[in-house]
Amino acid sequence: MSTNGKTNLLTQLNSTTLNRRSFLKWSSAAGATAMLASKVDLLDGIYPLSKAEAQGETTVIPTGCCHNCGGRCVLKAHVQDGVIVRVTSDTDRPDDPMDPQLRACVRGRSYRRRVYAPDRLRSPLRRTGPRGSGQFEEISWEEAADIIAENLIRIKEEYGSAAIYNHYATGAGNTINGSGVVGRMLNLFGGRLNYYNNYSWACTQVATPTVFGTQTSGQSRVDWLNAKLILMWGWNPAEMIDGTNTMYYVKLAREAGAKTIVIDPRHSMSAVGLADEWIPIRPGTDAAMMAAMAYVMINEGMVDEDYVNRYSLGYDSQHMPDGYEDAESFKAYILGESDGVPKTPEWAADITGVPAETIARIGREYGTTKPGILYQGYGVQRRAYGEQVVRMGCVLPVLAGNVGIPGGWAGGIAFAVSAESTPGVGFPGARNEVSYSIPSFMFTDAILRGNEMGAADGVRGLADGEETLPTSIKFLYNPAGNCIVNQHGNVNRTIEILKDESLCEFIVTHDNFLTPSARYSDIVMPACTYWETWGVTANWKYGPTRILMPQVVEPLYGTKSDYAICAMIAERLGIYDEFTEGGKTEQDWYNQWVDQLVTEYGDVYGDRVTFEERGSMTVPYTEEPTIAFADFIADPAANPLGTPSGLIEIFSPALAEFGNPDEVPAIPKYIQEWDSPFGPEAGEYPLQAIGSHYMHRSHSTFDNIDWLDEAFPQVAFMNNLDAQERGIADGDSVKIYNNRGAMIIPVRLTPRIMPGVVNIPQGAWYTPDASGVDRRGCVNILTTERPSPYALGNTQQSIMVQVEKA
Repeated sequence: MSTNGKTNLLTQLNSTTLNRRSFLKWSSAAGATAMLASKVDLLDGIYPLSKAEAQGETTVIPTGCCHNCGGRCVLKAHVQDGVIVRVTSDTDRPDDPMDPQLRACVRGRSYRRRVYAPDRLRSPLRRTGPRGSGQFEEISWEEAADIIAENLIRIKEEYGSAAIYNHYATGAGNTINGSGVVGRMLNLFGGRLNYYNNYSWACTQVATPTVFGTQTSGQSRVDWLNAKLILMWGWNPAEMIDGTNTMYYVKLAREAGAKTIVIDPRHSMSAVGLADEWIPIRPGTDAAMMAAMAYVMINEGMVDEDYVNRYSLGYDSQHMPDGYEDAESFKAYILGESDGVPKTPEWAADITGVPAETIARIGREYGTTKPGILYQGYGVQRRAYGEQVVRMGCVLPVLAGNVGIPGGWAGGIAFAVSAESTPGVGFPGARNEVSYSIPSFMFTDAILRGNEMGAADGVRGLADGEETLPTSIKFLYNPAGNCIVNQHGNVNRTIEILKDESLCEFIVTHDNFLTPSARYSDIVMPACTYWETWGVTANWKYGPTRILMPQVVEPLYGTKSDYAICAMIAERLGIYDEFTEGGKTEQDWYNQWVDQLVTEYGDVYGDRVTFEERGSMTVPYTEEPTIAFADFIADPAANPLGTPSGLIEIFSPALAEFGNPDEVPAIPKYIQEWDSPFGPEAGEYPLQAIGSHYMHRSHSTFDNIDWLDEAFPQVAFMNNLDAQERGIADGDSVKIYNNRGAMIIPVRLTPRIMPGVVNIPQGAWYTPDASGVDRRGCVNILTTERPSPYALGNTQQSIMVQVEKA
């Protein structure tokens, strides 16, 4: 294509008319179609370029995918005449267990549909109607930056910096785009209310250290090849990913002889492709099955009690922490000596729906097949008492002798020992002058009653004599996130809070699209995608890896990176030089970071040319895999853990002192959930619902991408037996509801989900009709805002519903 042809094409991208069905369906209720419509049916009309047009050379640019699906992958953008015409992945080099390919899934491979999506935001928007109405007007970049800066200054002067909150958001994960950039700007402006925990793994992050004194309880994935048994407990790396190429290592472990068993309410993709056996289990009852496995292991003499008592406290009554000699031990609980209820397989079968003989068999297999891995997924702990299953899942490896040995696994959050030396780059730190932090899942409470929230509500950083936060949240910044509405529990409650402008007075969103969260904002800033700017991204949990993300194409419609948007606002706040370090551009920062990586880690990354040609580099695994707690097991006195006792704490004095033994016991227990098939709520809402990860989306990212919607449509998955009772046929529209909200979506009948359970894949964009019934299938219309009792984390998987034909 000639230069004029390229110019004409880019002009066309910015000037012609929208006709995509997917956007029309969403925007029909938004009231903002005209201003948001991108100007061409890009997907059907512009690319791939015709042979007559495609006369320029194709350049392949290594880059990456850095959304929060659980992976960080290499993508290769094939660019012709300034347009992305194809996307491939890291398939040009051989796979190697020591340095595996960073191969992308269908989400990353669909990325050009996101870059060229017809509903991309094109101009800053100012709200003109009530929050949530979708009524906006286009304004200039300068006016939008003025308004944001004026309100930041006003809120700070009137309420103090603690009234400003940069919300938890994971929609962009490179160094230039994302919430961290906004956080740095706000810190330079005097600080902001902070948060701790996250929506992904709050319970496991908090519960793991109560047992091991650290979150670094995992080991190199290459060590999985030494395992003989892998229990994949609610763990679905085929869809959730959980570290790029994790599926590859599970496959290698199976090829090396490991037996894999998936324990999950769903016959997930991982159960299909990675498992020898699938055991369906009732959601929220995992701790009961684990307790019964412990019963079998103890009762049948599989536990080396001398070993357990050497390395831990709280297993039996003779080995309790000082001051708790008469407290309930784990063994007494399991055998029923303390409460009169032995935790037998028969006891657990009634709770879990798993046959007693299956529970006993799995207990025997795990207790005798060594080394073995019990790997917990994260959905099992996003529940009412999510701390319990995490702690129980850490104790079973102790009983089985699987801690600190090759092919074993200690459990919990399991950050890998090998990731501790991950080389990193990023903006220089900026001190947050505000000391306060809240649990991320409790931000709506901090809007409603922040000035009443104290230590009992999870507030950290209060000064001596200070009982509560000084103010509620008045300014909510939402960069690259959809958690202020779509991904938070109890959507209907949340939107009523956000509609009240006397509570949170100003809301700003940066995004590529008018998401449900953006619709409740006062100013929406159109951010460019990460392929239209510069940056670096890192491994997700496992690695360590760095992926370079040079600019692939120029930003469409004049959109800007989060860094560039913040630089405009920083100039108006009088902190431009500090924020940009004298005017550095995105590319300046990128060059600095790449040079830093090459200088500090040249033995890994090579020279800059080599690094950029490959686009990524992973520190290879060593021939001897790193094993968590190996030093401790070799000599516990010389290598104590980070717990108060220096030992594995099956009984936690810290939890005993927490003062809530019914919900936060000092030893792990099964506790019936507050929304349960065994509770009174089951009379009206007899089915359990879960919201799984789905190949269509990374949380809510990609929900509007047509290719993915076609391949993985949003439906409710329901067992045939439950459908028959309700006169429901495959493909029917069904109403799913409880006391929090309702949705109407199509249903898919399948034997691949346990009877009594409905799966509504999480992340669909909340799209209410005139009566407030969601028509897209946003599971959070049904979920709770109530946090877990100890971690104060996300409990959005504890749901009871009814389903009927619509």
